[in-house]
Amino acid sequence: MSADTKHKAVATWLALLGGVFGLHRFYLHGFKDRWAWLFPLPTLLGLVGLQRMNALGQDDRLAWLLLPLLGISLVAALLGGIVYGLMPDERWNARFNAGRTAEASGWGAVIGVVLCLFIGGTALMATIAFSAQRYFESQVDQ
Repeated sequence: MSADTKHKAVATWLALLGGVFGLHRFYLHGFKDRWAWLFPLPTLLGLVGLQRMNALGQDDRLAWLLLPLLGISLVAALLGGIVYGLMPDERWNARFNAGRTAEASGWGAVIGVVLCLFIGGTALMATIAFSAQRYFESQVDQ
């Protein structure tokens, strides 16, 4: 097996642990991947929104706009982890290993998918609830 063989479990765990910065995409496609470069900016803006909300409270309207970007980035990364982890080994090898055969993914990918589902579902529901609450509160205030 060569050094450039891509492993499904590694991609799944990179999506889980560093996907908000596009690490899973950089691992699979390299630094020329345009989709990977779309992850850091919304993530950083969402973190700025989180910092503003901690510092200024829940009435900061800019934080209302920025914070959901973090949730969207997280959900998109974890969705990628789920897709990678559930991809059949034959299709994975054909797509990412140029027909070479990598070892079977095993339990590492399965556990990664379960965690991606749990954290991703929680993040998605929290993002929807936060955005809806802020929207309806802004309608009442007018």
